[in-house]
Amino acid sequence: MIGLVLAAGAGRRLRPYTDTLPKALVPVDGETTVLDLTLGNFAEVGLTDVAVVIGYRGEAVRERQAALEKKYGVKLHLVVNDKAEEWNNAYSLWCARDVLKEGVILANGDTVHPVSVEQTLLGARGAGREIVLALDTVKKLADEEMKVVTADGQGVRRITKLMDPAEATGEYIGVTLIEPQAAEALADALKATFERDPQLYYEDGYQELVNRGFQVDVAPIGEVSWVEIDNHDDLERAREIACQY
Repeated sequence: MIGLVLAAGAGRRLRPYTDTLPKALVPVDGETTVLDLTLGNFAEVGLTDVAVVIGYRGEAVRERQAALEKKYGVKLHLVVNDKAEEWNNAYSLWCARDVLKEGVILANGDTVHPVSVEQTLLGARGAGREIVLALDTVKKLADEEMKVVTADGQGVRRITKLMDPAEATGEYIGVTLIEPQAAEALADALKATFERDPQLYYEDGYQELVNRGFQVDVAPIGEVSWVEIDNHDDLERAREIACQY
């Protein structure tokens, strides 16, 4: 199993930082970036190979590659998303379809979270689970969150932002464990998703899988401080919690 980071997005709401950097390289604790924190988490749970999907300002990741490898003791493999500024992240994850065959822990490049999330996902392996989403069942939800409805014994039934928060079981935080045997089915679902609409999310690919009868499971992460960085308010929150990790 290896790590996988989606770091191709432009993050325009974080300008001026993202005028020259992808969102994953915006500092959240001194010079420490979201990518630093994620690589540190991966290293702590024993992942020594990490694929990073790059696109917008990908050269900034290339420039730091050797330093990041040395600092975290990992080998980085860069995967290029050639449509990062045009299409949404269903295509971005599909670009890493060959990586999925290794089995991965996937982390969004804009999610600040503690290593306990990766530990929870690894602890949920087995019993036939092929895809396991990290789920926050504690946080009070609003319109913007990626909301999930689950059913006992059936895993995810719905995953979408377009849902009444009161209906949701919890929020998907942008970290997933994907076993090798799920790679082909997921890649096919992602392809169908972005071919239907290039602006769809990879979570819509998860919904496509569910619609096809594939079981997608969840692992509640407990009461954990984390944030998805979409705007400057989120960035301030990230800076408040990143120093804890």
